[in-house]
Amino acid sequence: MAQTLALPTEAAGMAEKKAPLRWSHPALVAFVYAVVVIVAQLIIHRNLADYVGPDNDDAMRLVEVRDFLAGQGWFDMMQYRLGLEGGTLMHWSRFIDLPIASLILFFRMFFSPEGAEAAALTVWPLMLILPLMVFMGLAGRRIAGPQGMHFSLILTAFFVLLSPRFVPGSIDHDNVQLGLVALAVAMLVDETYRPRSFAIAAVALAIQLGIGAETTPFVAVACMSVACLWAWKGEVFAPAAKVFALTLTVAVSAAFFSLVPPRFYSMVTCDNLSLGFYGITSAGCVGLLLSSVFASRLSRPWRIAILAVNGAFVFATTAALAPQCLRNPLADLDPLLVDLWLSRVTEAQSIFSVAHRQPDTLGAFYATGLLAMLICAVRILRGNRASLHAMLMVLIAINWMITLVQVRGAEFANLLAIPPLALAIAELRKDYMADTRNLRSVLLYAVTILASVPPVWAVGGALASKGIVNGFTVATPAKAEETANCASREALAPIAMLEPAVVAAASNMGAPILRFTPHRTLSGPYHRDPDGMLAELHIGLADPRRAEALLREAKVTIVAFCKDDPQVEIMSERAPKGLYAQLGAGRVPVYLEPIAASTASDVQFFRFKPQN
Repeated sequence: MAQTLALPTEAAGMAEKKAPLRWSHPALVAFVYAVVVIVAQLIIHRNLADYVGPDNDDAMRLVEVRDFLAGQGWFDMMQYRLGLEGGTLMHWSRFIDLPIASLILFFRMFFSPEGAEAAALTVWPLMLILPLMVFMGLAGRRIAGPQGMHFSLILTAFFVLLSPRFVPGSIDHDNVQLGLVALAVAMLVDETYRPRSFAIAAVALAIQLGIGAETTPFVAVACMSVACLWAWKGEVFAPAAKVFALTLTVAVSAAFFSLVPPRFYSMVTCDNLSLGFYGITSAGCVGLLLSSVFASRLSRPWRIAILAVNGAFVFATTAALAPQCLRNPLADLDPLLVDLWLSRVTEAQSIFSVAHRQPDTLGAFYATGLLAMLICAVRILRGNRASLHAMLMVLIAINWMITLVQVRGAEFANLLAIPPLALAIAELRKDYMADTRNLRSVLLYAVTILASVPPVWAVGGALASKGIVNGFTVATPAKAEETANCASREALAPIAMLEPAVVAAASNMGAPILRFTPHRTLSGPYHRDPDGMLAELHIGLADPRRAEALLREAKVTIVAFCKDDPQVEIMSERAPKGLYAQLGAGRVPVYLEPIAASTASDVQFFRFKPQN
């Protein structure tokens, strides 16, 4: 079976068909791997303190799903209890709310409302492991045969086990996006250019656009890769190009009209599917469809020239419809929000910030993707399936470049690095098996395997940075009793039974307040709520006299103060005469009336009673 790695694409495909079913069928093999990974996840995370993931987005997603189940409309994406009066228009997708809500409704037949939520939130991320494994196994098999499939599955298993996205309670949309990226890649690496594969890839890309903007650069580069394949291959690739363009046009139209309410058809936003991304995608698809229908028989130079014209047309469409989407959608944030919020968000850190604050994690974020790109580059230079590896390299590269700006892109870059790394490992294993006494082959095989697993780089970085003894303890999480209790059910219990009010609290407490209480909160860590976040920051930084006026202006009725919240600590240092610093020192203004709280809570609650 290892010989299929050295065969032409067609011969390799025939060899795979002749391989035993247990070796060659990705769905069956992936199922076995997925079961092992799911069982491991349940064992590793069997003692979770909460059925909702630790990320604020997990709690906010649950709040959104609860509102949906309570009757909030499909097209109504307002979070009425977040921000200033009137609420905040969120940019999340009902494509994720719907399956989670359906699971909760199903489990309500057997459990209490809270038990149904716990069951649904446990099952949902675990359910997503199987399709991810199937897609990555298929990608590995198509690139490197049965052995590549197994190596791809092994690397994916490590990826899942060490990712927070597939832990019970993780219901943010990143795990679904990772699965869709894997599906798209598994289809795009079909070197027989079957139209069916490219149609499926188009649907996966359209759904990604419907879920969120995080993968928009990936979608754009994937579409450009298909267009470049048409320009390079011509008639051979024309059927796949036609089907891809037509399917993507239909699928993205379906996503647009099923998610965007009619009153927003003309609105352009850069953080979700709107007229901007819809128009740009449609323009590209129309150009590719017409080109593949009428120009596929032209010579390659002519096709490349037509491709350039299509690119100019797409760029002109972008400049006309959504010029603001050509830059960072967070570029317009108030400098105070950037300083006190965005610059502190872990997943929004740049490579320079990571190098300064956590240099031991650089390898985990960047090394695996860089290695995969280097492998692809070498194969391109050697003419070894150059079209395939060029596409893989640019797909990895776009996410790797995003990681340079915000480390949130690392998971996508590391996942996309798996197929070319699996091929390299499979070929190195072939060399090793041919001569097991060759020390060079053994070392190269072993080192490549280790270098393909991001946590190995993390451990190596920790050991290099901290030393062997401290390196093994660097990742040890703090115990629950050693961390501030600012946002738990118990911490917020004193206000949970009060009549709905407006709460001023640090942004990290926003989603838990929405989850555990009936109140509206000014601030949550979401860029769609800049006014509410700024109002809360100005309140905390202002001297008590000015803070009273700001509280009244924002119609706040309850102040929730947690001294140990990281943002509160920074604000107290920045403004030692500010309201938060004064509360931290025990100096409570007369207009704040303490609300009795449990001794287990680190939060102080106050009723706001204006003095004039």
